[in-house]
Amino acid sequence: MSEAQKEPYAELLHLPHHTSLYHPPMPRQSRAAQFAPFAALTGHGDAIAETARLTQPRVTLDEGVIAELDTRIGQLRAQLDEHPAVAITYFVPDGKKAGGAYVTVRGRVRKIRDFEKQIVLEDGTIVPVEQMMELHLL
Repeated sequence: MSEAQKEPYAELLHLPHHTSLYHPPMPRQSRAAQFAPFAALTGHGDAIAETARLTQPRVTLDEGVIAELDTRIGQLRAQLDEHPAVAITYFVPDGKKAGGAYVTVRGRVRKIRDFEKQIVLEDGTIVPVEQMMELHLL
């Protein structure tokens, strides 16, 4: 067997590396970028986490609880000049899925907005009266 038959490309092994006359060489950083990992499921983990996140349904209050809340808001209104301390539990609807969460805030009342049906605390927290579940004067 001849030498050419043993290694058919042997004559090419010792030739100089080809350099294009028309295209400049690619920079190293761009050349490395083509081998960067490909994330086909970008955002998939976030979507799973969002689906797994639990929300609570909003509880419908009965007439007795609503009457008690109205009484306590009246007491709060009478003491408004003293900026009374309160603890309020209210429902915060979820922006992405059905339901929401019940949040309890504590603070001093700055004012009651009758037209907007809101209670404003001194720290700037705004509590919608229609979402309230409990109101305790401290």
